[in-house]
Amino acid sequence: MKRREFLKLIGAETASLMFLKGCGNFSRTQAFKRDGPNLIFILADDLGYGDLGCYGQKIIKTSNIDRMAAEGMKFTQHYAGSTVCAPSRCSLMTGLNTGHCRIRDNTPGASLLKQDYTVAEMFKEAGYKTAVIGKWGLGGKADGLPNQKGFDYFFGYLNQVHAHNYYPEFLWRNKKKVFLRNIVQRPVRSKNPEVLEYGGAATERLDYSNDLFTQEIINYIENNYNSSFFLYAAYTLPHANGEAPGVLGRHGMEVPNEGIYAKRKWPDAQKCHAAMISKLDNYVGKIFDVLKKTNIDDNTLVIFTSDSGFFDTI
Repeated sequence: MKRREFLKLIGAETASLMFLKGCGNFSRTQAFKRDGPNLIFILADDLGYGDLGCYGQKIIKTSNIDRMAAEGMKFTQHYAGSTVCAPSRCSLMTGLNTGHCRIRDNTPGASLLKQDYTVAEMFKEAGYKTAVIGKWGLGGKADGLPNQKGFDYFFGYLNQVHAHNYYPEFLWRNKKKVFLRNIVQRPVRSKNPEVLEYGGAATERLDYSNDLFTQEIINYIENNYNSSFFLYAAYTLPHANGEAPGVLGRHGMEVPNEGIYAKRKWPDAQKCHAAMISKLDNYVGKIFDVLKKTNIDDNTLVIFTSDSGFFDTI
């Protein structure tokens, strides 16, 4: 969607949402019309604004995101809900700041409750189809499951520690495990019980989670382009796998290959980190391709941001 159409649509369709956000949280109102625009919210993980070409970075290729910024609206003052994953995502889903939202840090086992109203529930009540594909991290049982928080469809990681591993043994489709071909070695010691249960690094790496997410996103759009939908695309790139050094003695920048950075005279971790960012950019390009293919690119708002800034692990 081009800049002019975006501004017109924001004024006509979402003034109530903007107002509700200013009031502190979402309200149970019909803030959108059934035939309103689709919304795709793409969330990166630990991506700093300095990692993108549209904000002045000149080394890592991010041509699709740069084009998105050039053709749309680029924010120069914007704050994530928190500096770490879970509370930032909780703030995003509930519209509450971290002084009021349910999850305020990365405490193991933290979960949304039944009374926590989400933006997905608001869209669903307005007649939209809803999906989250990628990293959830806001509860893996009962009321905290994405299917209980307004999402019709879920594919990805429930647990945020599990999401550290780009080659997991399994992912979730709604409430069922989908087993993959990867073989994972778990940590032997940790003070965090979630690390012992979900952490680790793959010794056999065949299925890359974010490739699977992108194909699921493409499939979802192709299957639902005739309906108004809210799609939360929660990638895990370029977050590091913090368990990889202790388990396998290697850096945690997990990517199938170093791509165009392979011959750079950089440390391996830096080459892989750059490749992760360019891979994310490639995914964004594929999303725009399928929007054009299904002829809904002029009726779809696409927002790209990150849950928090760059975390220096390389």
